[in-house]
Amino acid sequence: MTDSPQLRKTLGPLTLWGLGVGYVISGEYFGWNLGLPAGGSVGLLLAFLLVTTMYVTFVFSYAELACAIPRAGGGFVYGIRGLGRLGGYLTGVAQVMEFVFAPPAIAMAVGANLQIWFPEVDPRWVAIACYFLFTLLNIWGVQQAATFELVVAILAVGEILLFACLVGPHASLANFTANPWPHGWQGCFAALPFAVWFYLAIEGVANVAEEARNPQRDIAIGFGSALFTLVVLSSTVMVCAVGVGGWERVVYSSRDLSLNSTGSLVIAPGAVMSDSPLPLALTQVLTKDHAMSHLLIGIGGLGLIASLNGIILIAGRAIFEMGRVGFLPGFLGIASTRTRTPIGALLANFGIGVAAILLADTGRLITLAALGAVTLYPLCMQTVINLRKSEPDLPRPFRTPCYPYFPRCAQILSLFVLGTMLCVNFDINAPATSVTVWYAAVLLIAFLYYALVLRQATDSR
Repeated sequence: MTDSPQLRKTLGPLTLWGLGVGYVISGEYFGWNLGLPAGGSVGLLLAFLLVTTMYVTFVFSYAELACAIPRAGGGFVYGIRGLGRLGGYLTGVAQVMEFVFAPPAIAMAVGANLQIWFPEVDPRWVAIACYFLFTLLNIWGVQQAATFELVVAILAVGEILLFACLVGPHASLANFTANPWPHGWQGCFAALPFAVWFYLAIEGVANVAEEARNPQRDIAIGFGSALFTLVVLSSTVMVCAVGVGGWERVVYSSRDLSLNSTGSLVIAPGAVMSDSPLPLALTQVLTKDHAMSHLLIGIGGLGLIASLNGIILIAGRAIFEMGRVGFLPGFLGIASTRTRTPIGALLANFGIGVAAILLADTGRLITLAALGAVTLYPLCMQTVINLRKSEPDLPRPFRTPCYPYFPRCAQILSLFVLGTMLCVNFDINAPATSVTVWYAAVLLIAFLYYALVLRQATDSR
């Protein structure tokens, strides 16, 4: 395994910013709106504020690890070093869960976006086709994938700013606060995974640290600038999209909404939640056939593609590193001799993604990916603290501000979000379809693999 070709160092700070924004920016285009029926506008806003605090403290703590230990495995590598073999393995499993189940949800949103113009298209087959194309792009080379990511990320950021200029003047506080709290605090808790979706996968910047030209300097710049950009964009999108006509109009199609005698919006029975909140908001200001609508929805599709491509990239690196050190089958840890890309890991990720597209819906995939994320974060924060004690002389080009308060704050908040999500997403009447049960099944399979395969392999040496 150690003789496998090494990953190529080609990435600079601008490209890392593009990757950091690109990984996440689909969260501004879709997914977050699925938390509105449970939380309402105020419930989602409170969840968003809590999650933003969690991510600010997490990213500034995680950057210390990424700069000190620049390896493709990200949290998995840090976990082995700071938490031991089992702790590192669990960290790697959580990271893979996050990165493997996020792309299928994004791919399905690409299909839904295309269906706006071509209603006869099956979004699942579009999703599979997109997944295949961007897997091939990532097999071709990291520089090609990262350059593409930078270009589409810049276009996607510009689209959100243009969206805000068109929709923002029509937004009002009255619209934003209409039916703000439909299910009380329970609804706020149910909205948490969709607030996490605003930022999910930003930590993937660390997974390309091994391919950065100067990781000790560039990773901190890439992390910080990407996080600032995303906080501004997510706040802008939520306020403008909901404020233009109320939260119901960015969750359901107009054909599923009507007004009752008091002027309140009524949702038709069996209405299906949309994966296209920004187009729904835009059509309240411009007609569907308006040239600007075509332009914005088209560029919006690029925002989804940016995240799809970017998270496929980091999913491949996360799986690759676990295969490279023997925590997953060895073929997953081999890089191509020609392209220096983790071809086995990328193909395995594609296979899992296709199965997820065919078997699950967008909301469940978002929740499962978010559960992986908030399992990863507290483990990584404990790693920061443990390594400060066990390796005080480790070179740390970037040091966590407000230590130990930042890592502890991120750890406590992520554990709170994890516990809340597990409770909210368990349905005692239909346990087989509960995301909590799916999450438990993934962990059970992982622990069985560790006990039956990895431990036996260690004992036989």
